[in-house]
Amino acid sequence: MPPLSRREFLAASGAAATLGPIANLMPALPPPAPTVSEHSTADPRALSLADLAAAIRLGRISSEEAVRAYLDRIAAVNPKLNAVVQLRRDAALADARAADKVPREKRGRLHGVPITIKDSLDTAGIISTGGTRGRASFVPPEDATVVKRLRAAGAIVLGKTNTPDLTLAFETNNLVYGRTNNPFDVTRTPGGSSGGAAAIIAAGASPLDIGSDTGGSIRVPSHFCGITGHKPTAGRVPRTGHIIGAEGATESLTHIGPLARRVDDLALALSVIAGPDGVDPHVPPVPLGDHRKVVVRGLRVAHFTNLGALRPTPETASAVERALRTLEKAGGTLRAVEIPGGDDIYSLYTGLMWNDGGAAVGRILEKWGTRESPLLDRIKAATTDASSAVTARFEYWDRWREQLLRLFADADVMVCPVYVGPAPAHGTFERPSAAYTQLFDLTGWPSTVIRAGTSPEGLPIGVQCVAHAWREDMSLAAARHLEAALGPFAGPPS
Repeated sequence: MPPLSRREFLAASGAAATLGPIANLMPALPPPAPTVSEHSTADPRALSLADLAAAIRLGRISSEEAVRAYLDRIAAVNPKLNAVVQLRRDAALADARAADKVPREKRGRLHGVPITIKDSLDTAGIISTGGTRGRASFVPPEDATVVKRLRAAGAIVLGKTNTPDLTLAFETNNLVYGRTNNPFDVTRTPGGSSGGAAAIIAAGASPLDIGSDTGGSIRVPSHFCGITGHKPTAGRVPRTGHIIGAEGATESLTHIGPLARRVDDLALALSVIAGPDGVDPHVPPVPLGDHRKVVVRGLRVAHFTNLGALRPTPETASAVERALRTLEKAGGTLRAVEIPGGDDIYSLYTGLMWNDGGAAVGRILEKWGTRESPLLDRIKAATTDASSAVTARFEYWDRWREQLLRLFADADVMVCPVYVGPAPAHGTFERPSAAYTQLFDLTGWPSTVIRAGTSPEGLPIGVQCVAHAWREDMSLAAARHLEAALGPFAGPPS
């Protein structure tokens, strides 16, 4: 199978393709040269997102072949997972046949590539519930910004993946579609709120999904399902068209980011969806660095395993240790740190989200006409704080973030657990353990999850690679090195 020539490689990278209003800020992130033969009969699902995109652009694999392969896999695995909740099989195949007729020189960076989208993001022409009953038959008139950008790059949406009501839960279950299962063990949760996305990617039935993360909703499912996931810097990706938008006092907690099977695929997707859209008022035009240009040797690595009173399982601690020794072996220097206020993170986070007695969440439910929801019980239980307590909490948040910045000042990346252990049984998620991920929603720092171990039950264990604000290239580079050094892990049962 001959490799691409330099000219083919540059053509396949899409370097000449436009990225809308941020093209001058976003350097092209071409994939490594694929090794797909001119008349390959290999399963398109075996290719990385980047290689598949290049192969379709060059006509070495047809879009219809790729789309059909993923649709067939969805048909095989989704009955036990309930991860894909809206499937556009015939429409996706029609899109693929149309894509195959487009001249090669007009093909975008993701031309003809099949993807899925979390149901919390609007998709024109496809029911988009956000997991809430009031939107059970809602069809948006236009795409969310990130979906619009992916489609403009040529991607084909296969369907929507499941999410809890308004994304506000760490297990993926709702009154519209029901519960999603973990592909490693269907008695366990895939996490939430991007549980459908992580489950279908882990099962080999989608190469890419776009999720959201307000308290760990990309990273926890990636950890539970053994895939890669990336929460960008707060303000890196527009939230326009997401069920929880860019408004309100806690808007900075909500991030949009990719889930995939490989780190390079996260970077490719991020380069397509990032940057201002002229609607979300909190997204500045900050250039996105290239993770492949980061030199891992010499990285200063801060790390912690315990977080306040939280103590992870021995296997989780071992996964963090394995990641640290791998980075140290590559020339990194390690420094253990203790996160200030570790025991207060969960209460700070929940206090910020619910200190209005759940009024903000109630307004969203009311907006969509949802009258039955598990969130209504949480609203009833929420306490409405006095205005003085609310402002004091926001002041504490800022002082605490100042402490974190000082702690992280002389480090390049931070490595830590994602959760106390592997995926738990349905209905047993320990909310206070979400502090491991809520920590970095509160700081707004970018975090990439990569698998680094396995539990005694054969379940995946991931670690977080965190970097300073706007240094996604750094967190992705550290995760990419771990991915290469640790090698492949066993996937879920077929």
